[in-house]
Amino acid sequence: MLTLYQFPKSRSDSILWLLEELGAPYQTKTVNIRRADGTGERDPSNPHPHGKVPALLHDGQLVFESGAIMLYLTDLFPEAELGPRVGDAKRGEYLSWLAYRGAVIEPALLMRRFEVKHVYGAMGWAPAEEVEAVLNQTLKDRPYILGDAFSAADISVGGAVHYLMLFKIMNETPVLKDYAARITARPAFRKVMGA
Repeated sequence: MLTLYQFPKSRSDSILWLLEELGAPYQTKTVNIRRADGTGERDPSNPHPHGKVPALLHDGQLVFESGAIMLYLTDLFPEAELGPRVGDAKRGEYLSWLAYRGAVIEPALLMRRFEVKHVYGAMGWAPAEEVEAVLNQTLKDRPYILGDAFSAADISVGGAVHYLMLFKIMNETPVLKDYAARITARPAFRKVMGA
């Protein structure tokens, strides 16, 4: 059984969205987490090593961090075709985009939010403006991150784009606005978000 440790309105919503897209049987356990406003606390029942969400437990195996969970799940359910299989020409690009959200998009845009100046060479991610340019360039001639087919990369990257624009942290462009509208119209997204 797949057990997702989650907290409402957090990064774990992306994993719930993916589980719904996969049609996979799962259960959730809501845990307490520390929040940006200083409330909350680490929940001893949460297996994530830092007390964060999401964390996934499957047959005694713990998987944590969104990109790793997405890769694990799309490999576990290949028949859903939400992630290219090993050997597929798009596999490398897929893996890169799964890592891009946590390693590049979130740090770059949060630095913008907190008005921290980017320092080349000292930080492992690009400035927010470069991140936005890459996303706009990638999506200007294709409906989804990998091309014509929706994938877990769209849940990861697109979910971030949607929320960062919603909270006015990412600059809204026609390309990104259309992309966010396309992916958030999906029934699985609407079910998870209660839309």
